[in-house]
Amino acid sequence: MAFTNEQLERYSRHILLKEVGAKGQRRLCNGKVLILGAGGLGAPAALYLAAAGVGTIGIADADVVDLSNLQRQIIHSTPDIGHPKVQSAKETMQSINPEVNVVTYHTFVTADNVMDIIADYDFIIDGTDNFPAKFLINDACVLAGKAFSHAGILRFGGQLLTYVPGEGPCYRCVFKEPPPPEAVPTCRQAGVIGAMGGVIGSLQAMEAVKFLLGKGDLLTSALLTYDALKMEFRKIKVPHRASCAVCGDHPTIDKPFDYDQAVCDLDARH
Repeated sequence: MAFTNEQLERYSRHILLKEVGAKGQRRLCNGKVLILGAGGLGAPAALYLAAAGVGTIGIADADVVDLSNLQRQIIHSTPDIGHPKVQSAKETMQSINPEVNVVTYHTFVTADNVMDIIADYDFIIDGTDNFPAKFLINDACVLAGKAFSHAGILRFGGQLLTYVPGEGPCYRCVFKEPPPPEAVPTCRQAGVIGAMGGVIGSLQAMEAVKFLLGKGDLLTSALLTYDALKMEFRKIKVPHRASCAVCGDHPTIDKPFDYDQAVCDLDARH
């Protein structure tokens, strides 16, 4: 593709980078990223991916904007209250970059539809806030051979892990099974500092950008943790687990399933 003068100006700071250049920017413009959850993690990720010129960005969320979201879900604003999050997100993303094709999925993502939703994308961002959804996304991505970024935030902490087929562990390698219900509090129960979503969600966007560019080291063999109160990042090496039920040597999971036999709510109320 030949860039227009407007595109050359819009993406000039990218094109100046030797790791990106015009060739890399074309890769971004041809890239397809899916964001599951338009909440605290998905909001900054979506904004930065749209600004970067990622050509197609899917965003899935079944929820509507409410007042308590606005403390951290920066893609939405007060006039959006009561509107579907995916529509609010699309309008904000296209106001930043009208060239981006934003595909919305105003639906719950379940074992029945997850494979169809992720099928056309190069990279998946997990912006959800509950364990059944995270295991569903992990299993679907592993089975479909899709790279994805896992993240979670709570209180003043966050964590990040990237899966690329054939390059290190999946989420299930690190966290074998979901914890018992109510064993781990949610952000709604325990709280979360608003800027935490910005830190971790932006790192997810960076992982997606590096993947599309084919540059840099992804978090494929490490869990990155962040403690905001101590201003401390830690990179913890995590191995692939041969006994993993979905990506191990003898997998027992051959299709996605919903842990609670109910709809996995991907509203990402982070």
